[in-house]
Amino acid sequence: MTRLINVHEAKTHLSRILEDVRRGDDIVLAKNGVAYARLVAVERAATRPMGFLTGHLPDSFFEPLPDDELDAWDGIGATGE
Repeated sequence: MTRLINVHEAKTHLSRILEDVRRGDDIVLAKNGVAYARLVAVERAATRPMGFLTGHLPDSFFEPLPDDELDAWDGIGATGE
């Protein structure tokens, strides 16, 4: 069922209109009787399980980088510039 609702009524009864939309009603918002927008219910996204990647990182991954590699990331050349 499609209902045309003017903005004034929508502002006055927004909570009720949102419940109608959630239940599947088709609501068209209008201004002075001219349709402007259609309200639709939001579909919930499916939840994804955590841990979808396989493998693990070795403990050495979490150790600090050597100074020469840190210098390279900072843009410092081999001469210390």
